Amino acid sequence: MAARMPGVIALFDVDGTLTAPRKAVTPEMLEFMHKLRKVVTVGVVGGSDLVKISEQLGSSVITDYDFVFSENGLIAHKDGKHIGSQSLKTFLGEDKLKEFINFTLHYIADLDIPIKRGTFIEFRSGMLNVSPIGRNCSQEERDEFEKYDKIHNVRPKMVALLQEKFAHLHLTFSIGGQISFDVFPRGWDKTYCLRFLDDFHEIHFFGDKTYKGGNDHEIYESERTIGHTVTSPDDTVEQCTALFLTGSSS
Repeated sequence: MAARMPGVIALFDVDGTLTAPRKAVTPEMLEFMHKLRKVVTVGVVGGSDLVKISEQLGSSVITDYDFVFSENGLIAHKDGKHIGSQSLKTFLGEDKLKEFINFTLHYIADLDIPIKRGTFIEFRSGMLNVSPIGRNCSQEERDEFEKYDKIHNVRPKMVALLQEKFAHLHLTFSIGGQISFDVFPRGWDKTYCLRFLDDFHEIHFFGDKTYKGGNDHEIYESERTIGHTVTSPDDTVEQCTALFLTGSSS
């Protein structure tokens, strides 16, 4: 579908921006995105893999949006077609990966937090996702850990240690969601997806974790984007309506 505003794209984070954290998108948001797509090109960029993004945004996500960037854009789709991918294993090599994973698992084993579950490190195509509590926790346990983390800074402390220990690997650590943080080579943050958007002269990015250390910070601060901080999916709708739909004929 040709964009009514040529050269303009609205690019969205997923968690906390289009959906409540780890929740499915609402029918109302899907309808709004459909309406917005008639006015501007629309894309999504998330740190999760395509399976998890599809769980939140629907199984037809790669055709519901003009661009879908999973794992920060390391896996990229345009108009429903795969257009690019990058591999962490190829980039770092097995020895460096093993060094990092071994140390991290030892750290988590010694970490004293109220509960632990399973899947403490999730290996994705372009990054590692590290969760001190474990990704197998329930939604209630997620919520409780998020509250605990805000008080005790479990993730920030862990990130600070890993940054110092593995400075030689030139990694970026990005805290996102409720229970985890992403680890990837420097430059493989959400700005990675911008290499696929050279045809756009105006890139609006909407995200909730735009503060330093948050997984939306780098793309929010990029000189190539116009960054917008949102506080919820409802706030996303409100800001986009004001920017793109007020006065439109759609």
